This record gives sequence, C-alpha cells and structure tokens, in this order.
Amino acid sequence: MDIAVLQAEARQPGGRHANERLRRRGMLPAVIYGHNEPPVTVAVSRHDLEQALSHSAHVVKLRIDGREEQYLLKDVQFDHLYKNPIHVDLMRVDPDERVEVHVAVDLKGEPHGIHEGGVLVQMMTEVAVECPLLKIPEKLPVRIDHLGVGDILHVRDLELPEEMKAVDEPEAIICMVQAKKTAVEVEETPAEGEQPAGAEPEVIGRGEQQEGEGEEGS
Repeated sequence: MDIAVLQAEARQPGGRHANERLRRRGMLPAVIYGHNEPPVTVAVSRHDLEQALSHSAHVVKLRIDGREEQYLLKDVQFDHLYKNPIHVDLMRVDPDERVEVHVAVDLKGEPHGIHEGGVLVQMMTEVAVECPLLKIPEKLPVRIDHLGVGDILHVRDLELPEEMKAVDEPEAIICMVQAKKTAVEVEETPAEGEQPAGAEPEVIGRGEQQEGEGEEGS
C-alpha cells in the first residue's frame, strides 16, 4: 500500500480567524489524537491532502521538521458544498493494529441481466471493513457479471481477503438488477358528470332570470 506524505507544521490552537489565515496560506487545521496521549494540533498542506484523497488514501505520513510519522485519516470535514476540505482528524496507530475503515466499492463487469431487460441499481458505494492498518485496500473490487434480473448482491456475498472482515450488516444490499418498468399510457377521459376541458358550463335557470328582467323593465 502506497502511503501519501503530507507536508505539515506545528500550530497553536486557534479560533475561526486563525484557521482562516491558515487556509489562505494553503494549509488546513488538523488534530492528532489516540493511544491515550494528549491531542496535538498541527497544520497540513491542503494540496497534499487533496492528492491523497484523490487516491482514496486511508493512511498518511506527516512530514514535520524532517521527521515522518504515519497516521490514520480518521475524518475530513468539508465546507457546506462538500467541495473543499476545511479540517482533518488524524489518529495515532500502530503498524500492526487492526482498524475499521470505509472502502469504496468498485463494481467489475456488466451483469448479464442487463441484456435480459434489467437495469443495475447500486445501493452502497462503500463498505465498512476491519483489517490490518497496512492492508487497507484503495478500493474493493466486486464482480457483478453473474447477476441476472432479480438477483441481489448482499454484504454477506462479498469475497474478502482472509485478514479482512465486513462490519456492515450482512443483509445490507450493495446492488441489484431490477426489471425495467413498462410505461403504460392511459388516455384520460372525463369522469361521469364532469365537463370536458374548454366546454362552457350550463347555467340552470339563466333563461328564466333574463325573462323576468325583461318584464320588470317593460
């Protein structure tokens, strides 16, 4: 597993204005915690972090003053548009430690049910797994070419490496092949007693009213 290296620097805890100044410099506020040690605040390169995220990295190395230490990317907070990272949580880990992470699902192949009039519906884009820190995969390849119309792929159906186990519910649905619904056009007809669109409604007693008005004026 390739481990991305992030340039970082020590920082003092600050408020919103201090964090905004960091971001204008191309750095992001981050906190390191775990292993019963006190939290440490640092700043990491936004460019390096975005590069790591683009490769679905779970473990990163921070380079501070020439020293490198590796951490688990526990959480990345984004802005309200979920576009730009604004804060990072890093967790101390041991290389031999087992961790729980979410890994992207990479569907492989085309279900044969597609050629039988079906359509593929993906319910989960990532799966929670537990595995050794240094055995976290970038993606989880899942073969789906065997699926026919009506077939469902559950979490329990995943073929995982021996050192890895799924954490999500076994019955959770990853994807399925559904039959396409046939659109039926129904001609709308006016209900009984309902006037067709554009027709002038009949006014009961209209003629009698006009006749009475003529008599009053005569």
